[in-house]
Parts: sequence; C-alpha cells; structure tokens
Amino acid sequence: MGMSEKPRIAIATGNPGGIGPEISIKAALDPAVRAACNPIVVSDPVMLERHGSACGIKAELRVVAQIADPDWSGPWLNVLDCPQPGAVDVAFGTSSADGGHAAIAFARAAIKAAVGGAVDAVVAAPQNEISIALAGIKFDGHPSFVARETGTDESDVYLMLCFDRTRIVHCTLHQSVKTAIAMITRERVLGVLTAAQRALEQLGIAAPKIAVSGLNPHAGEGGLFGREEIEIITPAITTAIAQGIAAAGPFGADILFHKSGFDAYVVMLHDQGHIAAKLLAPSSAAALTIGTPILFSSVAHGSANDIAGKGIANPAAMVSALLQLSNVKKMRARESAA
Repeated sequence: MGMSEKPRIAIATGNPGGIGPEISIKAALDPAVRAACNPIVVSDPVMLERHGSACGIKAELRVVAQIADPDWSGPWLNVLDCPQPGAVDVAFGTSSADGGHAAIAFARAAIKAAVGGAVDAVVAAPQNEISIALAGIKFDGHPSFVARETGTDESDVYLMLCFDRTRIVHCTLHQSVKTAIAMITRERVLGVLTAAQRALEQLGIAAPKIAVSGLNPHAGEGGLFGREEIEIITPAITTAIAQGIAAAGPFGADILFHKSGFDAYVVMLHDQGHIAAKLLAPSSAAALTIGTPILFSSVAHGSANDIAGKGIANPAAMVSALLQLSNVKKMRARESAA
C-alpha cells in the first residue's frame, strides 16, 4: 500500500494538562500505526514540544499550516498548526480553562478537516471535563459534541465501542435507566441499526452482520418478563431486514457476545455493552462516534492528570483506535471505483 492509498487520520491531542499530548505523539510514531495509516497530529506545536521533551520522546515535528501540506516520506511527525498560546503554560496534572479551550480547539480543527475531506477520520485524546467546564464550554461527551460540530441531530448519533474484532453499539447511553427505557422506540432501534450498518461499511466490511440484544432478561422470555422485545425490538429488526440490513435477534444480553459470526452487537442500555467491554478490554477499547458524516474515535479512558508529563502513559488505546480506523479509506476508494 503506497503513501497515497493510506487513510489520513487526524489526532486531536486532548487536554494539555493530561496525558493526551504524550499518547498522541507515541501513537503517531508507532510503527504499526505508520504502516496502516498516515497520522497527522492537530495541536499547538510549542505545547507538543514541551510534553515530548518532558516525557523523553525524541520526535522531529514537521509543522504544517494547511492539512494539504503534510509529507509522510520520513520519520518526522506531521503537526497541523493549531496555535493555542494559553495551552503552552498549562502545568502538567492540572485542570484549567486554558486547557479546556485548547482541547476543544484541537478537536474542532480535526473535525473540520474531516468534514472537508482533507482527512479520512479523527482520533481524539481524552478530554478533561473539569477543564472544559472551567472554560465555560458545553460538553457532555464526544458523540453529542461531534453531532453539534457536524450539524447532525444528536438523537441520530450513537457510540460504538471497538476492541480486537468486537464492536458494540449502544441504542441509549448517558441517561438514567428510566429515561433510556422510555427512549427505546422502533424508530430509534431502526436508527441505531442503520448507523451501525453504515459505519461497518465505512470500516471496510462488505456485508456486515449485526446481532441485537433484548432489553429485558432473556430478551423478555416470550413476553413473561416484559413486552419491549415483542412490540418494539423485533418489529424494528424486521424493518431493518426488509431494508437490506443483516440483523438478527433479539438475544438475551447475557448470551449476546457468545454469538459468533457477527461484525457488531447492538445493545439497548449503556451497561449491557460497557460491562462486557471493560471486562474484555480494560484499557484498549476505542470509542467510535457513529451516525455523523465523519468517523470519529476517542479512547475509552480519561486524561490521567496524575501521570501527565512523566513519560509513562500507555498509548495502547489510541494505537487501537488508529488501527481500527485504518481500513476507512480503502472503502472510499472502492466506492469511487464502483
């Protein structure tokens, strides 16, 4: 695969007081990542240099003003210049308004590049919610932020957790269980199946197969433990199948992940998916936002302010996110060839 065929993936470096810049540099220099894609780091170069030297990472930064200018023919790190003078002085391990403003600016610039087609996907280092709150910016997680930045209705955006070859998509996410149950309608279940299908195709899977969980224990046991499966989930699956989506279920959430041969598993509630993901992949899950025009992944861990600037942060989750997304461009090339 030549340089031009590899997908370009923008890395937004997250909170300047945390490990985001360190794991961004480490992941962008990782040999497996560089073999699979062309990474470009979106950040303030002065702040990045400071983190790199504090962490003992030798990296030659090649700063570009336009995303069209990078050169991947050497060992250097391409950095899209996103100057944030306030970020330069943010102390390691601290939450601050300057840090919050900078982290959001990096993510915005990366998303803008993806919307414009200059990059094929975005991976974001962890945000620090306290810093963003101090900056006075509305932020309730990456999925709704990406929705707002891309002009997508927030109710059409879903989370896909990816690790190894497992992908878990959530019909509802950060609501009370009571609110989440009220949100589960035929339309929403069909919406999550449609978004999952499209994302799997964007990730280079030609004929995706999707397993769907029930809401109740044993998927309702034929109506004994609730009727959501009969009245909501099964009709949505039937409609999805009629629209050409290879969906199956509903299966009890406790046996769902033992069903083999599926490219993704759709669950109804946050914990049905997150408990499985955190047991099976405690530190390497990538959190993919789906349903917007772009593919955007964040890492499923925090900004770890306590170890910022020490050089000991593990970039595994970010490497995993970059590798998960590195099939994205080939699909696009096939589309234009078709």
